[in-house]
Amino acid sequence: MTNKVALIGAGAMGGAIGTRLAETGNRLVVFDLDAEKVQALVDKGAIAAPSAAEAAAQSDCVILSLNSPGIVRRAVFGETGVAEGARPGTLIIDMSSIDPEATRQLAADAAARGLRWVDSPLSGGAPKALIGQLTLMAGGTEQDVADARAVLQHVASNFTHMGPVGAGQTTKLINQVLCGLNFLAVAEATQLALDAGVDAAKIPQALKGGRADSAVLQEYMPRFVAKDYRRTGRIDNMVKDLNGAQDLARRTNTAMPLTATCAEVHRMLTAAGLGGEDQAALMEYFRGPKRENFE
Repeated sequence: MTNKVALIGAGAMGGAIGTRLAETGNRLVVFDLDAEKVQALVDKGAIAAPSAAEAAAQSDCVILSLNSPGIVRRAVFGETGVAEGARPGTLIIDMSSIDPEATRQLAADAAARGLRWVDSPLSGGAPKALIGQLTLMAGGTEQDVADARAVLQHVASNFTHMGPVGAGQTTKLINQVLCGLNFLAVAEATQLALDAGVDAAKIPQALKGGRADSAVLQEYMPRFVAKDYRRTGRIDNMVKDLNGAQDLARRTNTAMPLTATCAEVHRMLTAAGLGGEDQAALMEYFRGPKRENFE
């Protein structure tokens, strides 16, 4: 069966999701304010829509890949938004990373208009999306999540129903705490290895399979050593997610001292103008006065 999918948001992550959906036989209709990003997907077989409403009108399911609760709300409920064009019963799958409380309100507002909602944030980034190996954590009813799984089967290798609406976003915040701390720990360890005269490029292989091993260690320590700052994510997006985790921790009265430190480092780098850079640029924090000019 061919899925009729609308994609709202064709940035780095949305573009990768859209590419994979188009390549695996889905009928993809895409809308983004950036015409070049839309064209990149049209070149891969997608259909361009002049608005989110028109994209939704042509589809049975709408995927959102956006950057904040406010943008999601405007895309769905604003003028020419998804809700204006979507038929009753249309499934909205929000793959953005946003606040769980905001998600629950968005889902309630969608339900009032006869629309279904699943929050399905992701881990793995654009590289994993392109090869269909994203990790997805979903919140919603059993039926809605089952329908979302059928749509997303070609982009994910790990799909878990975490509970009601909002549970996916809560799980994503926990994921980001673990990722943020891991990125920072690996960057710190890389700098120690460099200062101590150890060939840091050999460390991932040396520790492979041990308790210190991780996907971040294997991918990022070589990049830290080589100053490979090609963009697969953004430091300021991590700030957004760590802020969300700290907001949740305040509501639950959970102590998170390591997350607080990690968030401050990311905020410092963002304030220094590196917010748009990949996590690999965390090395700039440790180089201090010894660092070369950032290029």
